[in-house]
Amino acid sequence: MKNLALAVVVVIVLGAGAYWAASYLARTRDTSVDPNTISDVRDDLLPNNSGGQVGYKVEEVVRGLYVPWSITFTSDDRVLVNERNGNIRVIEGGKLLEAPLFTFEDVSEQSEAGLMGLTIDPNYEDNKYLYVCYTYTADGGLRDKIVRLVDEGDLARIDKTLLDDFPAAEVHAGCRIKFGPDGKLYVTTGDARDRQLAQDLDSLAGKILRMNSDGSVPADNPFEDSYVYSYGHRNPQGLSWNGETRQMFETEHGPSGFDGPGGGDEVNIIMPGKNYGWPEVSHEESAEGMESPKWVFTPAVAPASALVYSGRLFPQFEGNLFFGGLVGTGLYRVTFDGTEAVSAEKVVEVDFGRIRDVVESPNGEIWFSTSNRDGRGQVRDGDDKIYKLVVAN
Repeated sequence: MKNLALAVVVVIVLGAGAYWAASYLARTRDTSVDPNTISDVRDDLLPNNSGGQVGYKVEEVVRGLYVPWSITFTSDDRVLVNERNGNIRVIEGGKLLEAPLFTFEDVSEQSEAGLMGLTIDPNYEDNKYLYVCYTYTADGGLRDKIVRLVDEGDLARIDKTLLDDFPAAEVHAGCRIKFGPDGKLYVTTGDARDRQLAQDLDSLAGKILRMNSDGSVPADNPFEDSYVYSYGHRNPQGLSWNGETRQMFETEHGPSGFDGPGGGDEVNIIMPGKNYGWPEVSHEESAEGMESPKWVFTPAVAPASALVYSGRLFPQFEGNLFFGGLVGTGLYRVTFDGTEAVSAEKVVEVDFGRIRDVVESPNGEIWFSTSNRDGRGQVRDGDDKIYKLVVAN
């Protein structure tokens, strides 16, 4: 496994070259390093806008949310946020509006499950389509569904159910939903606490699904007449693409003790039709015909999101993968050289608690949400909140 070092600061300049040499040890495959260990505290760094290095600071956007699971921008100053208990909330002009855009009455919020993924259509300006993934109760059990809505400004209405009645559970429900650069809709699903389903191509559990925006199966999917794009996943909750290479990145929760040795959280590059191993392999284990992670975190950090950053506002972060850590309680960054992960660190070590979604705003700010009211965190005054990384003047 690769060694890890974490830099703790509020205002920081992250550059290249000598800084990385001082901050990280050589990678190995047989050494496990605690991701919360601080081995290089850089409190001497100050904002410096020269040489491609841009300092940043953290600002609060809004407070008073309930487990904000997904954030998506419909314009420069309008943001939609899914709350796990069933509300789609609106932030407009930097203010959280009191009235929800929509409330799902059939959401079943149990443990990790509820209203989760949210994204907008690539042609949102014309069709106003929103897409969500959430958990509901059917025949005495939990199931997931994907629904398309129409955003009518003050309110939204359900337009169509794209897919329903696929496996869910109170944990390992997946449900991150995003459009890829190919215009197809991708959805993560967890193993629903039935590990063997992840290897079963007849089940939609433990998979990454790919569909057309109307819910139909794309003709070029890797398995004929199937939504399955990749399989062998435990609980993937982060999806993002590199805008230049079009590579698809995924973050995934590793075992929790009851289903394998704790830790083993993964960063993967997803390829069509590939098997990512769960439950046959985890951590640094490998097997023929199964893909190995690009980075493994042990102990667990619980990656809950993924963002491949464009570099628009912070050039030094271009192509870096960010995610929120629930157990790791931080904003993490992984750097790559081509398809190989080179380094990982916790970029913000202020006590925000559990961090869930991480997204890029239209102007290049990095927004992230807390998840302290999810039953597993320490609730702070005003929780839950959304913050953003902005340029430090």
